[in-house]
Amino acid sequence: MAVLYIIATPIGNLEDMTDRAVRVLSEVHTVLAEDTRVTAKLLAHFGIKASVLPWHHHSTERDFQKIQQLLASGKDCAYVTDAGTPGISDPGGKLVELVSQSLPDVAIVPVPGPSALAAAISVAGIPLDEFLFFGFLPHKKGRQTKLARIQQSDIPVILFESVHRIRKTLGELAGMDKQVIVSRELTKKFETVYRGSAADVLKKIPDSEVKGEFVIIAYGKK
Repeated sequence: MAVLYIIATPIGNLEDMTDRAVRVLSEVHTVLAEDTRVTAKLLAHFGIKASVLPWHHHSTERDFQKIQQLLASGKDCAYVTDAGTPGISDPGGKLVELVSQSLPDVAIVPVPGPSALAAAISVAGIPLDEFLFFGFLPHKKGRQTKLARIQQSDIPVILFESVHRIRKTLGELAGMDKQVIVSRELTKKFETVYRGSAADVLKKIPDSEVKGEFVIIAYGKK
């Protein structure tokens, strides 16, 4: 039977791409990609020539049927997101769910590697044997509910945040008197880790010209 590989890709530094990931991407019939443009650059960098199909948050049942037909006919496929390990705040989880339900004989094989979540945890320097992970907070609906859970949590909470909302989120955490560890541009040239109260870290992040994505670990009180 066919195999669906779930492949982790670099979160910034291309040297973090594993040999196994390169080999598998070179061998599969089709690469499924969250963003075909991003994946095309990755494949070109490693000299990989492969057929690429999109699979993203807006993919339809018809899109899945194409993937289903490939796997059902015995053709191995690999799924990659824009960066990092699929299944965390991306459409990878839905793909795995659909394949496991409709094609139970297809093996779903992880090819582990880079993860912004794991990278941030590794440099946190606080106990993280248990934590809550919320990914990206909702922009509007449900945001206040998640913020209330963060405020009430007696274990660390980990979030992803974009450059567009980092100051807003840190301001909300400052109102809770939270301590934070904020990682920016992990594995890239301007990698930075900020530590301290949310209010203090907010002052360290400039109002403009902030780039990259962030991982926030919020915990305790000031």
